[in-house]
Amino acid sequence: MPIKTYNTQTRKKEVLDPLDTGHIRLYVCGITSYDYCHIGHARSALAFDMIVRYLRYRGYQVTYIRNFTDIDDKIIKRAAEQNTSTEELAQRFIDEFYVDMDHLGVDRPTLEPRATEHIPEMIELIDELIHKGLAYPSEGDVYFAVDQFPEYGKLSGRKLEDMQAGARISINESKRHPMDFVLWKGSKPGEPTWESPWGPGRPGWHIECSAMSRKYLGTTFDIHGGGQDLIFPHHENELTQSEGASGTTFVNTWIHHGFVTIRDEKMSKSLGNFLTIRDILNHYHPEVLRFFIFSTHYRNPLDFSEIAMQDAMAGLDRLYQCVAAIDTLDHAEPGTTPVLASAKDRKKIETMEERFCQAMDNDFNTAQAQGLFFDLIKILNKILNQLPARPAPDDLALVRQGRDHLKQLAGIMGLLQEDAASYLAAKKEAMLEGLAISEPEINEMIEQRRLARAAKDWAGSDAIRDRLLAAGVELEDGPGGTEWRVKRS
Repeated sequence: MPIKTYNTQTRKKEVLDPLDTGHIRLYVCGITSYDYCHIGHARSALAFDMIVRYLRYRGYQVTYIRNFTDIDDKIIKRAAEQNTSTEELAQRFIDEFYVDMDHLGVDRPTLEPRATEHIPEMIELIDELIHKGLAYPSEGDVYFAVDQFPEYGKLSGRKLEDMQAGARISINESKRHPMDFVLWKGSKPGEPTWESPWGPGRPGWHIECSAMSRKYLGTTFDIHGGGQDLIFPHHENELTQSEGASGTTFVNTWIHHGFVTIRDEKMSKSLGNFLTIRDILNHYHPEVLRFFIFSTHYRNPLDFSEIAMQDAMAGLDRLYQCVAAIDTLDHAEPGTTPVLASAKDRKKIETMEERFCQAMDNDFNTAQAQGLFFDLIKILNKILNQLPARPAPDDLALVRQGRDHLKQLAGIMGLLQEDAASYLAAKKEAMLEGLAISEPEINEMIEQRRLARAAKDWAGSDAIRDRLLAAGVELEDGPGGTEWRVKRS
């Protein structure tokens, strides 16, 4: 089955058909390095980490380029505020970016070019545009002449005649058209500058990615990615200047992930709901954040809340608990007990990989794939709950096969990367911190409650539950027994 991806430019799902058979070239816009990364950056990094992992799982060679913008108005402003150089500030937050990415388990791209290392390539590209009549120098700056590119707006779906100069577009008498965008900015006092044919200055934002993607992936490549907030103006302008220079298609498929909100409000420092990655990882295991992000399709809005994170944590725990239970059978002595697994359950386990690929081939539908994980562990837990002390060899082989499928496929989302027993032990230890009750006391009260329920002493059972709840412990009864967790705030 072919992989289908939603192409922002055509607004439909299309078969992924790489320019070179078996080799996919991907470019993703990276961070502007002037501050710590927030959950929106996490979604972008994790979405494309997942996409690259899946493409490689399906046998593709992937050349993955993600840049750093290390010169920009925000960087210049922040460096001045902190009385440091733009180079030092950018390097500091690139280093901090790697700390966050490593904690999240994000694989490094093939290359991570920096804008300041590619000024000659940008100047060359701007010069080509000027010679083609698509750009013009003006008072030390250079602008792209949008009315000279008839297809301007084809990515975002906007029409030039309907566009007005917006918040991010300055009204400037040196421009021929209010929508013309800057390719080269003339130098200003106190700013970093580079020499160019148009005088000293620095590149505009949009030209950076066009120059770097062309250098490493060619004039046409397979996939360009980023957040939906980049569709206009950044990606629209990238496409315009790149196709203006080359005269050919810039990108075959545009992939954009959805916005992140917090309790249904746009994330904003002014609203006080701005969460950095490290804020979140101070309270949650990195895989919980991964699980949460992949529980929603990458193109849909993602609303962050404590309840959603708690649900993600509970879901991840269920996966680890199933894996840990099967791990304990690795040294089990097989017996002659009749096979317990039904033909239907056996088929579902054996076809798990195929069904997972069907979900992921449909525009990387991780939400549907996660649902398959829970279908699988439901079957595995049903078999585990019936296994005798000496199970049939076929049953042992089947649950191990299910576990192996689960770990391999969840690994594409960066899940189940730890030893299951160690993960659960560390989680339990963390849960006990701050409680005024010990684990042996909790287990003893759970056993007392079990005996009360067996004796149909419902009042006594409820009293024990209430005492545990008052101590900050919630109980959850299931087919495998009673589990406990710290009460949600």
